[in-house]
Amino acid sequence: MAEAKARIKINKLLEEAGWLFFSENGKPANIVLESNAKITQQQLDEFGDNFEKTTNGFIDYLLLDDKGFPYIVLEAKKEEVNPLAAKEQARKYANAQKCRFVILSNGNQHYLWDLQRGNPNLISKFPTPETVGAYTSFNPNPQSLINEAVKEDYIVVTQKPNYDKDPRWIEETQRKSYLDENKLRLLRKYQVKAVEKIQEEVKGGKDRFLFEMATGTGKTLTAAAVIKLFLRTGNARRVLFLVDRLELEDQADKAFKEYLRNDYQCCIYKENRDDWRKNEIVVSTVQSFLFKNKYKRIFSPTDFDLVISDEAHRSIGGNSRAVFEYFIGYKLGLTATPKDYLKKIDPAKLSEKDPRELERRMLLDTYTTFGCADGKPTFQYSLLHSVKDGFLVNPIVADARTEITTQLLSDEGYSVLTTNEEGEDEKESFFQRDFEKKFFSEKTNKIFCKTFLENALRDPVTGETGKSILFCVSQNHAAKVAQILNEFADKMFPGKYQSDFALQVTSLVKDAQQFTINFTNNNLSGTGNFNPLYKTSKTRVCVTVGMMTTGYDCPDLLNVGLMRPIFSPTDFIQIKGRGTRKHNFLKELLDKELAKQVLQPDKKNFKLFDFFANCEYFETEFNYDEILKLPPKGDGEGGGGGYTTPDTFESTEHDPLKNFTEQEVGVQGMKIDRMYFDRFEETIKDDIAVQKMIDKRDMEGIEQYILQNIFEKPEDFYNLTKLQNAAKVDRRLSLREIIEKIFGVIPYFKSKDELLEDEFEKFDSRYLPDEQIFSYAKNYFKSYITDKEFRDIIENKNFALLNTNPNGEVFRKLPAELRNLIPQYIKENISLSQFAN
Repeated sequence: MAEAKARIKINKLLEEAGWLFFSENGKPANIVLESNAKITQQQLDEFGDNFEKTTNGFIDYLLLDDKGFPYIVLEAKKEEVNPLAAKEQARKYANAQKCRFVILSNGNQHYLWDLQRGNPNLISKFPTPETVGAYTSFNPNPQSLINEAVKEDYIVVTQKPNYDKDPRWIEETQRKSYLDENKLRLLRKYQVKAVEKIQEEVKGGKDRFLFEMATGTGKTLTAAAVIKLFLRTGNARRVLFLVDRLELEDQADKAFKEYLRNDYQCCIYKENRDDWRKNEIVVSTVQSFLFKNKYKRIFSPTDFDLVISDEAHRSIGGNSRAVFEYFIGYKLGLTATPKDYLKKIDPAKLSEKDPRELERRMLLDTYTTFGCADGKPTFQYSLLHSVKDGFLVNPIVADARTEITTQLLSDEGYSVLTTNEEGEDEKESFFQRDFEKKFFSEKTNKIFCKTFLENALRDPVTGETGKSILFCVSQNHAAKVAQILNEFADKMFPGKYQSDFALQVTSLVKDAQQFTINFTNNNLSGTGNFNPLYKTSKTRVCVTVGMMTTGYDCPDLLNVGLMRPIFSPTDFIQIKGRGTRKHNFLKELLDKELAKQVLQPDKKNFKLFDFFANCEYFETEFNYDEILKLPPKGDGEGGGGGYTTPDTFESTEHDPLKNFTEQEVGVQGMKIDRMYFDRFEETIKDDIAVQKMIDKRDMEGIEQYILQNIFEKPEDFYNLTKLQNAAKVDRRLSLREIIEKIFGVIPYFKSKDELLEDEFEKFDSRYLPDEQIFSYAKNYFKSYITDKEFRDIIENKNFALLNTNPNGEVFRKLPAELRNLIPQYIKENISLSQFAN
């Protein structure tokens, strides 16, 4: 029965992809033709009546090309069986029929396997005959990639092929200035090793790789070398470089053009929608591809032979993974966030809502996605290595806490007395998460700014405040901090700044993106404010929230400030990484006489101002080289008391103490719940009968065994309801899902929305609704599943009730065909019970 269901789905998928079943004259129905195939009866007769029988078994489906020759072997499995289980069986069939391609499918999950390329690739829909035809003409040669010589000048010979003939290169004393003036980029030894590591992995048959390299160690340059390796050796025709932010898109495009433009063309997809195919390198934000699932409508799975994901755990997280997995071929992930960063965190002590738990899951999932399930990346180069080798600098951590923030950081929180509606005194507590959200203190912000200005590293040339980035809680908070800094700057540097010492750089500010570029280029609000012969930005401090966290390059940055608590390890590493790049400040100085007076032109470190004990929170290995003494209370600029005054304390309508109490209870409950689920997991894994069944992949047998022998037994009284509550998922779990989670078939329990997204992805891959109505189709699909009232209206055809139903507008926007198709598809393919609470 299960196999029959899978075959029905596979047959439909083949037809939708443009393949035709041949069944006339009694020939077997599992011969599948291209839609334009011209095949004679004689050709079919040559296969024989039992063509599908090989010495090793029977072929499930044989797809033929337009000349009637075997093209693709499709091996079908039952729905509950992982299609990869048929991998070796299908390989034998394909070799027997001299087929290059194999499709493995159970009706729900599908893999396309090019036997000349390595491993099967997960696909969201079956390839069309045209897609495979175009791909067949591409014949990669992994051996040429493996044998390619990659040396330190691998990029330079593309930038300037005859660089080594130039007299300035030949003269060793002039080499550095020659390279700098011509912007030639030699690979460092560790970057060469990274590329060589890919060559080793390809030799071993792998096609997924992960580089874990600290911020500032040149991931983009290394990626350029990898791109050249694949393009030059003919193992890729076109490369897709995915990022998750606009600034990274522009940055990557400029870098690849600088490094590779003499040999390869590069473009940003959204700027070249009509002629992107003319380019060997295409750069895009993952959001551009995801918008209305555009990637399925415009691109074929074979359009890119190498996909590189920058900041991999971000750009393949959530729905973004669908884009990444859509394209077959080699995959490379780049990340600056080491999984070891969380090695001190005990997952058993984290709640599901703790950001560290989410980060832990994301990182583990990232490593698995790139073939590094053992937690070891393909190549690793850490901040410690880069500092030791002299390529990056470490921070001086300045831990600065006011009396108020010290209490906000404590377990008890910062308490204030308020009067309730009955006129009674009531104690309220606030914590670091509440700062600038529920708890506001102007004096605290002022003391943050004063402390920063008095202790910030100064520019070694002019003595002005070194270029800095401060990270705030919100855009409103950033506006306040920028205003306070400008007021202080007027007093510290009279007449030098006209409210442009500090600038708010957030998404609400017009041209904020350009501000970040100007800050790097040292012309934000002007340049040379203290010395016209020294090109450095007039604006000294960018005050932001999240715009300048990932991938932002500003080598002459001397100060980074954390005026907010941070709960994401990735964000913390990225923010800290903004200051680690080395820099020589004489590069911007045209005054040669003054240059002689600069005592320390090279950047030796940067200062990391930590106002919320973030370093302590993440248990970093940094020594607190400097503990700042804050200005004393009562100096007119700040201070903090045990309690706020009416001028500086504001409360939201919600009762923080109540929220806190609920959170505490929730965390305690989560700990108990986890113990309950862990005990059940251990019970299942230790059961000998279950072990035997899992070896046979008998999931149905395990379900029955648990129901009869483990559920509702004395001591623990395990049952599905308790386990579902323990898992803290916002939908109903099946026993099958729980078993699959225990044995690693699925990495975690997906939320209701994640499951809805997955189901709509399958529908969208099959029917591809018009882009103009995509959003309406998606909302209708989700509403029909989750809203019983809406579903009943549709089922009973009580359409007049849609005038008062919130989903009525969505229904009216869809053509009649989709109104009927979506409910029918859901009935045939989706179990609604899993979406119940």
